[in-house]
Amino acid sequence: MSNIETTPDYIFESSWEVCNKVGGIYTVLSTKAHTLQQMFHDKMIFIGPDIWQTAAPIDFIEDDSLFSDWKGYAASTEGLHVKVGRWNVPGMPPIILVDFKPFFPEKDTIFFTMWEHFQVNSLHAYGDYDESCIFAYAVGKVIESFYHYYKLESQKVAALFNEWMLGMGALYVKLKLPKVATLFTTHATSIGRSIAGNNKALYAYMDGYNGDQMAYELNMEAKHSIEKQTAHHVDCFTTVSDITARECKQLLDKEPDVVTPNGFEPNFVPSAEEYEKKRTEARKNLIKIAEKLFGCPIDPDALLISTSGRYEYRNKGIDVFITAMNRVRTSGRLQNEAIAFIMVPAWVREPRGDLKKALELDYPIHERMQCPYITHWLNQMQDDRVINYIGNIGFRNSKSDKLKIIFIPCYLDGKDGIVNKTYYDTLIGMDATVFPSYYEPWGYTPLESVAFGIPTITTNLAGFGLWAEKAGVSGSDIEEGVSVIERTDFNYFDVADAISEQILKLSDTDKNERKAIKERCFALAKKAEWSKFIAYYQEAFSIALANAAKRNC
Repeated sequence: MSNIETTPDYIFESSWEVCNKVGGIYTVLSTKAHTLQQMFHDKMIFIGPDIWQTAAPIDFIEDDSLFSDWKGYAASTEGLHVKVGRWNVPGMPPIILVDFKPFFPEKDTIFFTMWEHFQVNSLHAYGDYDESCIFAYAVGKVIESFYHYYKLESQKVAALFNEWMLGMGALYVKLKLPKVATLFTTHATSIGRSIAGNNKALYAYMDGYNGDQMAYELNMEAKHSIEKQTAHHVDCFTTVSDITARECKQLLDKEPDVVTPNGFEPNFVPSAEEYEKKRTEARKNLIKIAEKLFGCPIDPDALLISTSGRYEYRNKGIDVFITAMNRVRTSGRLQNEAIAFIMVPAWVREPRGDLKKALELDYPIHERMQCPYITHWLNQMQDDRVINYIGNIGFRNSKSDKLKIIFIPCYLDGKDGIVNKTYYDTLIGMDATVFPSYYEPWGYTPLESVAFGIPTITTNLAGFGLWAEKAGVSGSDIEEGVSVIERTDFNYFDVADAISEQILKLSDTDKNERKAIKERCFALAKKAEWSKFIAYYQEAFSIALANAAKRNC
């Protein structure tokens, strides 16, 4: 650890994704927890939203003995209703889930206070802004209550807030607890994501963009305002990659103090003896689903390829993935069978009954099912961009097609009704993954892939892709474990061509070559373990504590 004078005695870390799996930030926090718990031994406390009306989340273990005296005091004296326990992830850190709904009647007062002290403009807020900011305020109240109850005034306390959603929590703590060192991490700027998502050229014109002007143009003023003001007022501002640091400097007018890349914890990967067993199970499961959908047998050694992540059609490169897979299909060069999987949660209505029954009874299917490229029925299927593009580009999943494609549009939580395995227990069966992101501040999915020994294709617009090149891969060859495709605002079809070439090259490798590639993946992933990356957080805590000390001397 760093110098004891600049190491916190207590750390509070909050996010909308604490015990609430929505996206990649959940993975950041749940994997980082083990290393931080080893360092701080129950003085590293996560705070998340209590959004469950009945049963608690499955990864939350309530512990009535943990902070029980404060919990009772907070409820009876301060009107704070919390659940206290441990996060059921490696490290088992303490966790506080706060019910923020009682604070909604105070919304106007809260927002005025933020304007008065920090010039946060909430005037044009809409969507999830109110809910997020009221939760952030409740987090600030929890930290304030805990801090005073346990008399932490003489301790070095740091509070880390993730994403614009927690900005008001950081500003509340700055206002009410000036001795507490505040940190704010943006994993992707709200305005940068919006520029990219609105099909504007983010990178070619980056140096010409004004964040405030673009927020006005794209109706993002409230989210941009809280994010920008939080970045400027906290004791340490961080982001997750060099590419996002450039974005912050330009769009938030604030250069991050530290870049804190996202690591991974090796204990999420099965041990050697379990690895092959789980891989075999995953492949059998995926191939069985494919056989039922396609109405024909599939080679057990078929090349399995996937992409996954949030349903951001352009930003995540889902469109490029489909185009690239179609080029592999029509290349005439694919010697073996291949199946491409799009594992991206959409607006699911239900598991499709015909497929579910066929899997449960395991009866033979000799003809393609209706819509033989989707596992779950969607609401408003006629408007789904993935389904429409798969059909329009020419996929039919005919028996003669060397490469077929399947859309798995659900969260892989192990109980979706069709796959019935978690994401990691499905990922382990793949031969390659592809994440051709246009907007990807870090990119957990390719890191997870190499951590599981699966070669991946990413882009130089993803933070992970840039890091992999710094870590020693040339990026030009998937046989190194990671292929980093050059992507710009304007070279969509070049990217699709490059991906298809890499997949075709991988398809020609034999078992010994695949084994060597797997070992290269493991070796690269070791360089990205939290035990290596936690030093960046130690630097951030040191900066925040030093700035807080200056303010209070």
